[in-house]
Amino acid sequence: MNLEGLRVMGIDPGLTRCGLSVVQAGRGRAVLPVAVGVVRTPSGDDLALRLLRLSRAVREWMDEYRPDVVAVERVFERGNVSTVMHTAHAVGVLVLAAAEREVPVHMYTPSEVKKAVSGNGRADKKQMTAMITRILGLSEPPKPADAADALALAVCHCWRAPMIFRQRNGLIDGARPATTRAATPQVHHNDRSLPS
Repeated sequence: MNLEGLRVMGIDPGLTRCGLSVVQAGRGRAVLPVAVGVVRTPSGDDLALRLLRLSRAVREWMDEYRPDVVAVERVFERGNVSTVMHTAHAVGVLVLAAAEREVPVHMYTPSEVKKAVSGNGRADKKQMTAMITRILGLSEPPKPADAADALALAVCHCWRAPMIFRQRNGLIDGARPATTRAATPQVHHNDRSLPS
């Protein structure tokens, strides 16, 4: 299964800081970095205004980079209900932007991403950043952590895409062809450049 050229947008959702990235699948397991950044919204602003800012940024990224698919971190309960709710609001805005453009969305838990990228579902941020820097051939680690996490999500999907494709098209025993597409999100920030 050759998905070379597949463009994936990775999103580490957050209302205060939302990590965005775009990568492109190369030959085999090669992944080429395209863009990375972080969208920030002031915590003192009204929720509606913050969501509007995030929405505009994500739409700009999607329109500029035209991803084939979006990979987003799945929201899970972290103990702070307020933080989870804000992140869920952000995810809704991101998924809507993808759905409006008919871009499929795939969600991954942090442990799924860590396992795919580092082989260890409990890898810490330092390990993950080091792996992403190496995998993408970057001259320096992406910062802040939200940017590195967004890249990790995109890489994770690139490596899982062939299996997902085979499952959806009934090419694996016991798999049924998919009948619907998921929706997808993506975000944008002033920092789009990758370290050279």
